[in-house]
Amino acid sequence: MVPATRAANNIENTAESLQEDLARLELQKRALERELAAVAAHLDSVQRALGALSVLMSDPAGAARSTSTGDAGRVHDVEAVRETSPSFVEEPPVDSTSRSRTPEQQQYGQLTEQIIDFFAHAADSEVRARDVAAALGRDTDSGSINAVRSTLDRLVGTSRIKRAGRGLYRAL
Repeated sequence: MVPATRAANNIENTAESLQEDLARLELQKRALERELAAVAAHLDSVQRALGALSVLMSDPAGAARSTSTGDAGRVHDVEAVRETSPSFVEEPPVDSTSRSRTPEQQQYGQLTEQIIDFFAHAADSEVRARDVAAALGRDTDSGSINAVRSTLDRLVGTSRIKRAGRGLYRAL
């Protein structure tokens, strides 16, 4: 009877171990899916920005205006980029039956607006990326927090928020 008991015990231990692995792998799968959605959304916004810039670069009248009018033309060109750039243009809502974007991509496509809204209410306080992610309900895994951190860095690059120190962000 001892070998049968040992075998049953081994089977139970193996089953418990596999259950734990299954739960861990399911969490990891969801985190990777969210991270992939964030990357896909970022890729989409970069492609749109490049498209807007290529239109400006191919417009000879805009280039001539920029060289002939000096700074005034450059300011106008920057405003044109801001008006056509995805980071400055409010995107139309995506139809729920649309197959082009997943719900995760739609959620991450709104991340910039959510962060801007957060900083509109944060006043002059210095905030860490992890705190922003927690306030937005996106602190479930490192992929979600990294998506928030990347978006914060992009917003710093476009002068919509400022870096207050290492890992600290503040509204303008």
